[in-house]
Amino acid sequence: MTLREIGPCRLAAQGITTAHGSSPAEVVAHLGAMQAQDYLGALWGVGLRLPGTTEGEVEQAIANREIVRTWPMRGTLHFVAAADVRWMLKLMTPRIVAGSAGRHRQLELDEATFKRSEKLLVRALKGGQVSTRGDLFAMLERNRVDPSGQRGIHILSKLAMQGVLCFGPREGKQPTFVLLDDWVPESRALEHDEAIAEIARRYFMSHGPATVTDFVGWTGLKVTEGRQGLEAVSGELHKDVIKGVEYWMAPSVAAAASPKVKGKSSTVHLLPGFDEFVLGYKDRTTVIPPEHMNKIVPGGNGMFMPTIVSRGQVVGLWKRTLKGKSAQVECMPFGKLTAAELKASGRQVARYGEFLGVETANS
Repeated sequence: MTLREIGPCRLAAQGITTAHGSSPAEVVAHLGAMQAQDYLGALWGVGLRLPGTTEGEVEQAIANREIVRTWPMRGTLHFVAAADVRWMLKLMTPRIVAGSAGRHRQLELDEATFKRSEKLLVRALKGGQVSTRGDLFAMLERNRVDPSGQRGIHILSKLAMQGVLCFGPREGKQPTFVLLDDWVPESRALEHDEAIAEIARRYFMSHGPATVTDFVGWTGLKVTEGRQGLEAVSGELHKDVIKGVEYWMAPSVAAAASPKVKGKSSTVHLLPGFDEFVLGYKDRTTVIPPEHMNKIVPGGNGMFMPTIVSRGQVVGLWKRTLKGKSAQVECMPFGKLTAAELKASGRQVARYGEFLGVETANS
């Protein structure tokens, strides 16, 4: 395998060119977790991996409690399968909570405030109640807990990481919150070492070719834990050494480096911002030319733009503008696309419109 073949292999592993799952929940479970700070983008992230599905069907999986949106790793919002939510929170959030202590002190959020907030929020949401973030902040304020600035979201995120809350279905365009124990009464339980092995299995099977450094960066685990996880599942994986670096992947994914399978990667893909294909790795240079990285993350501000991918490489950006029941999609390639790529991008724009249930135009 060569560095150039890593991108096509990852497209296959992630379910973009090779299906891994027949439902939104199965797609999410295969990946382990999917970046979801951009909610609408994350819906498309599921949809592009499940041909024929619609935005409404992905949202229905959330309403049906098959997919949960919460903060399971790195203090970042992700979709996870409902069956996985508790063991993932237990494994990966304690370090994030501990590491947030300094920021909490800056915000004057002490343990007494968190405990009082938890009591108030549990009382407001008990019995299966669903409330918007705005309504919960107003309730806290009425009870003399100041949610202004970033205080409110830090209260909600810490309680979510501790398994008290999670996101519920949207109300219009507003996010809602529910009690995790009401929303997902039962989920899989794993001991610490089992959980490390399982998250390693999910990651390398769905994100490989990847390195242990990629895995540690994705999970936020300690380096020793990352190595422990890889060692536990290495017998299930294929290893390739490229320029002295070990890359691990599912054995079936290694076949994606073959000319026959690589041909599938020639189809153009419109990926949402924050997609796992880009964010799922510490080292992104194998799929993104370094000279274009600043275009994908303008000014290094942490906001990842939607990308155009061809032959396993990021070749441009795209954006959408919704107008009633139509969407204008503007493609902005870094260089000139081939006639085949232009035709393929048009098909992807049409597919995106089918996902949204609107007419689309490509410019």
